[in-house]
Amino acid sequence: MTYTAPPSFTTRPTLSGTFGMAASTHWIATATAQSVLERGGNAFDAAVAGAFVLHVVEPHLNGPGGDLVGIFATAEDPTPTVLMGQGPAPEGATIDHYRSEGLDLVPGAGGLAAAVPGAVDAWLLLLRDHGTWEVADVLSYAIRYARDGVPLVPQAAATIARVAELFAKHWPTSAELWMPDGEPPAPGSVVRNPSYADVLDGLCHASCTVRDDGPVGRAARIDAARREWKTGLVAHEASAFLSTPHRHSEGGEHAAVISADDFAGFDASYEPAVTAEFRGATVAKAGAWTQGPALLQTLRMLDPLDADRLDPSQEVGAHTILEAQKLAYADRDAWYGDADVDLETLLSEDYAAERRELIGDEASAEHRPGTPGGRDGFRPPLRTKDAFAAAAGTGEPTVSTSGRTRGDTCHIDVLDRWGNIVSATPSGGWLQSSPTIPALGFCLGTRLQMTWLERGHPSSLLPGKRPRTTLTPTLVLRGGAPWFAMGSPGGDQQDQWQLLALLRMLVGGYRAQEAIDAPALHTTAMPESFWPRTWTPAGAVVEDRLGDAVIDGLERRGHVVTRAGDWTLGRVSAVGTDAATGLLWAAANPRGMQGYAAGR
Repeated sequence: MTYTAPPSFTTRPTLSGTFGMAASTHWIATATAQSVLERGGNAFDAAVAGAFVLHVVEPHLNGPGGDLVGIFATAEDPTPTVLMGQGPAPEGATIDHYRSEGLDLVPGAGGLAAAVPGAVDAWLLLLRDHGTWEVADVLSYAIRYARDGVPLVPQAAATIARVAELFAKHWPTSAELWMPDGEPPAPGSVVRNPSYADVLDGLCHASCTVRDDGPVGRAARIDAARREWKTGLVAHEASAFLSTPHRHSEGGEHAAVISADDFAGFDASYEPAVTAEFRGATVAKAGAWTQGPALLQTLRMLDPLDADRLDPSQEVGAHTILEAQKLAYADRDAWYGDADVDLETLLSEDYAAERRELIGDEASAEHRPGTPGGRDGFRPPLRTKDAFAAAAGTGEPTVSTSGRTRGDTCHIDVLDRWGNIVSATPSGGWLQSSPTIPALGFCLGTRLQMTWLERGHPSSLLPGKRPRTTLTPTLVLRGGAPWFAMGSPGGDQQDQWQLLALLRMLVGGYRAQEAIDAPALHTTAMPESFWPRTWTPAGAVVEDRLGDAVIDGLERRGHVVTRAGDWTLGRVSAVGTDAATGLLWAAANPRGMQGYAAGR
């Protein structure tokens, strides 16, 4: 069976060169990372500088009050390593407390949903151990943009407009920052965040208190900035401000439970990656406290199948991919979390074969987690969107008064001329997550909405435990050496969209930009990771460019298809090395006209 040929043209070229490559979800972050490379910094310096800029230029997609998952390899050690920037639930975040507040789900907006912020500490840890620059040099880009202003991208302006009534009526500090003239800003408006610039200046000043020269002094200076973040202004202002009851997404008024001690108790860290072999490549992901191993499970199911069944541009391939993902995500919901997850069994050949046998010719409308080792896993509540609205009692809550609006995520990849490569997906702390903390210029995230208020599950809400996250960058190796890195925003869709690019590159022979540009699809037949955690049995969302023949075929097979438009799904970016030529390359998503790659 044959694979669909790559397109005859792409929206832009796959960049190639010998010096260094960067790609991200916003052109200013990409340009920042490339600027650092040009000034002699390595991939880690560049990624950290670009990431702090993402806080400023994509505030609707991430913020310093959020979290991150990264994966990287160094020029000296090709072993894939995970950068763990996911903070845990605060000590006061107990199921009993949330139930006593009248909740059966963790809200999707408001301080009760805040995990301990992990992104800033993780970026500074990476800078300390693998970068070469000082804190002040790396943060200078973000400080300048926060103080002098950046043009507001249309998507951010649209987000502010959607929550304008919520800000005006219930979150006045957010209105002061994001609607200083009393109205949502227009796309392209220059927005400034001097309070966040002051926070970053404070980290720089803390680092300057250490005078020692050499590597030891540099590490101590970065640790001083980390200490300031975790025990200084940020920790105390955030915990004090959010202790006042405020509007949450279900319509209630609640106080947050996060404390200054919670900030002080968190340290970002490194972890070994989880890997699986696929078509001569090693695919590396973070562990089961993320959704990353679900991609590996999917690849294990698909590996022995004919090429046409791995081709998302053919009906049989689109169907097979959707069905395999349903099975993998059912296992995610049953088994994954910050716990002792039996990945050895879940990723085994025998278990993959057992799950593969469940892929039929028709779309399944069931939620079918497996029983590895004969054990039954957690069965999450299965609520359709209509059923949830009925259960809420007041109908579908509006975005403007409840805060029910989706955040998203951003992404950055960097590869330097020495062979250092890093891919990271920062998220959380969206401007619409919770009320802006005035002294800080940002809000805290809502990652706890991914936990359940039922006991005994790896993803149950527990103090000190990390919520299972959707953040899931990828590193691919060949012959034991890093080949390319990629990632995407998109919540539950992150690995689904990356899977399409991986299949097209590893099986179809597409170049990166060809794979990123090609039409995308994903399943919605799993409980969403985000409040209100509904699902669509047999649901599939497709880009219209997939073609009527394929889409009609999916519907005949029983998929409940939603057409999303021609260029709407997938926000993958990637950097890598061409094994044949040794050239570096980069590619970025054209959808939304915001993500760009750069390099030379």
